[in-house]
Formats: sequence, C-alpha cells, structure tokens
Amino acid sequence: MASSQNSLVATLIAAPSRPVLTDEIVAMAATSLGHETERSVLARGIAADLIVTGAAQPKSVEAALRKALAGQPIDIVVQPLGSRRKRLFLADMDSTMIGQECIDELADYVGLKREVSEITERAMRGEIAFEPALRERVALLRNLPVNVVDEIIEKRITLTPGGLALVRTMRANGAYACLVSGGFTLFTGPVAAKIGFNEHRSNHLILDGEKLAGQVEEPILGREAKLATLVELRARFGLAPHETMAVGDGANDLAMLEEAGLGVAFHAKPAVAAAAHARIDHADLSALLYVQGYRADEFVDS
Repeated sequence: MASSQNSLVATLIAAPSRPVLTDEIVAMAATSLGHETERSVLARGIAADLIVTGAAQPKSVEAALRKALAGQPIDIVVQPLGSRRKRLFLADMDSTMIGQECIDELADYVGLKREVSEITERAMRGEIAFEPALRERVALLRNLPVNVVDEIIEKRITLTPGGLALVRTMRANGAYACLVSGGFTLFTGPVAAKIGFNEHRSNHLILDGEKLAGQVEEPILGREAKLATLVELRARFGLAPHETMAVGDGANDLAMLEEAGLGVAFHAKPAVAAAAHARIDHADLSALLYVQGYRADEFVDS
C-alpha cells in the first residue's frame, strides 16, 4: 500500500443507478496521469481509488482525469490521501439532503410556487442576497395553515438517495453530523430525525395561532450562520480543519464549503460547483462515503 504522506487519492464515482465505471475506464484514467498509481475498487462499477505518489498537484491530476474521462458520467474528487476520513459533517437540506425546496412546496399551497421558486433560484445562484429574499418569500405565505407542513413532509418530500447511508455510516464511525439549513425548523426537525443527524439548525417561522404570520425570526440563518456553525462545532470537538466536510448546492453554502476540509458542491449551481473543493454532478450522496475511502460493504443504512 502506498504511503499516505505526500500521496494523493483520486476517487472516480459513478451513479449507483448507472454503474459505468468499468475496469477499462479505471485503467485508462490511471494511464492518463503519467504517474505511478495504485488502484483500489471501492464498489464494482461504481467507485474506485487511484492513489498517486510523488510530487503531483491535485489540480493537475484532476485536469488530466477530466480530460481523459470527458463525456463519461463519472465524478472525480482529488485530495490528499492522509486526510480523507472526516469526523464532522455539515449538510444543507433543500436540494441536497432532500430533493425539494421546502419553501417552494409551501408556496404551492397558496398558488404562488412559480413566483416563489423564481426568487429561490435567483438566491441560490447568488444573484440576490439570501436574507431579504427569504423575508420576501415568507411574507407571501401569510395565513397558510401550519398543519400543511405535515402533509408536505409526508407526500412531497423525498430523501436524496445515499443520504441515509452517508450520515449513518459516518456516525457509526464516530463522526458528528449537523443539518444546517436556510429553511425552517418545521422541516429540518423531521428530516434530521429521519436521516439520523445529531442536530439541526435552521430558521423559525413565526406563527399566528395555527397559521403562518408571514414572518421569520431574526437573525436569519444564512451564509454566515452556516459558516459560524462549522467553526463552532469544529472548535467544540477540537478538530483540525482537514477533519471536516460540508455539502451544499447554493450560494449561501459557499462560505461553509470553502471553510471545510472538504467542501462538496452537490448537483450544484454553476458558480457554486466552480468554487467548491469538489463537485458531485452524477452520483448520489453515497459518493461522499467513497471519497472518504469507505467501501460499499462498510455502508450502514439501517
């Protein structure tokens, strides 16, 4: 086995629903690097490691692999081999751990999904500031009965594939997991419990009896609060920066992703994917286990 000191690991990952990572593709990827490499299959057809020894630079390794695998639905994550296992995990919720934007689903109940989703999309792309955009969208929900939340969770919210295994496997191996969202506690509470997070942090909707008041408690949890949560939890557990990982898809996740030892843009907006340490465009959330070196037979999903 190659020494972890000064070695890089390039993890190649395909979607489990489309296991296209053949031995031939792995061999072609290894050859493209022009360095001595050691290959390790993490899941047949789905994930493999290429360990690169010597003085290679992560960006040059990634560029060579992206050129060699151009057109293939395969994600590529390159990082130092010795610091890949993480002990703190922070995750965004909407369009990351779940497949929906909860505020858009609430808006659908008052016939405003199109208007609200347009604001959501602009905020996630970073075109408008998150906090005023959230206040504007929440105001449109005034007088919506709060009990629709239970119905939305039951009938409309779907967990992103791989998320259960990701959180439960990391926790089984001693990591701490926090769901941190610009969404609302009415959703993050049930979602965090269902997936298995240690804790959740998000915004509180103000109620007027059994209806939404059209307001959100201040201060709003947005970009800076997500970053502050990472810094706080890292200090609480006495962790080094490289022991942390964060995942998200929107502009309000960027500060958190940049501060994490490994910040992963998951099926993200272009600007977010370009700025993050790593990007997952094809695979599901189990990719975040493979990039830590877990093999498929080590996954915990129940």
